Amino acid sequence: QVQLVESGGGLVQAGGSLRLSCTASGRTFSGYNMGWFRQAPGKDYKFVAAINRADGDTYYADSVKGRFTISGDSAKNTLYLQMNSLKPEDTAVYYCGAIHGSRGDFALRVHVDYDYWGQGTQVTVTS
Repeated sequence: QVQLVESGGGLVQAGGSLRLSCTASGRTFSGYNMGWFRQAPGKDYKFVAAINRADGDTYYADSVKGRFTISGDSAKNTLYLQMNSLKPEDTAVYYCGAIHGSRGDFALRVHVDYDYWGQGTQVTVTS
């Protein structure tokens, strides 16, 4: 069993930055890869970023490339999403997910393939 808790969301002006954190727990966590998805009001879940923890490969949605950075701290069992140059269209609830490492990297982009989710953290970017 894996438990995930997101934090770090808030209200920020366009052009500003936020860093989201996702703290994981569970005896089998080391066998999972991690990703971030977001859901804007009235819209579907959208892939944001993911990381293969075994080889360090990272993946980003085109809309956030160059602005967001996904990283992890193994010692703290924490995943981060550094968000810079925020835009109003980044406004959403951001969710941290864990996906079993047996899945291929393609699955890191697929919301339904994830096994565990955090409760979400709200990010609001004002224009």
